Amino acid sequence: MLDISRSHTSGPTAERGELPPPCDLVTVPTRQGLEAVDLLRLSTGVGPVLHDRTGDSLAFLVPPGTADCWDVPGSSCTSTDGRGLVLDGGPPVGWLVPPQTDNTPVTDPTVLRAALGEAARNVELVDSYRPLPPPGLC
Repeated sequence: MLDISRSHTSGPTAERGELPPPCDLVTVPTRQGLEAVDLLRLSTGVGPVLHDRTGDSLAFLVPPGTADCWDVPGSSCTSTDGRGLVLDGGPPVGWLVPPQTDNTPVTDPTVLRAALGEAARNVELVDSYRPLPPPGLC
């Protein structure tokens, strides 16, 4: 899982006092997450997003308490206390979208829920696309 307390290699650092606020983490598969990041950047904005270096998942920082009612299929939401979350053997992480003072501090969970739904539909549509054969080959 993701560790937001110390293992990121780019972006804000604890030494500079720039770590994100207390938050929960919504973790999704990378492909769906990247699509959702694009959708959010084009609309309401996106807060900080972590990626694992194995390429398996992205984690959106959302307000504390989101995990209490998160129920989006294909994702999980984990509560943290603001000091980060470390699970045994977790891969190192980095910032896809680093926290910045002029940026959205966390992603709105309602907006994220909608973006993840649209992202899942987009991924499904792309995966189901089968080009038609050229004319005369049928």
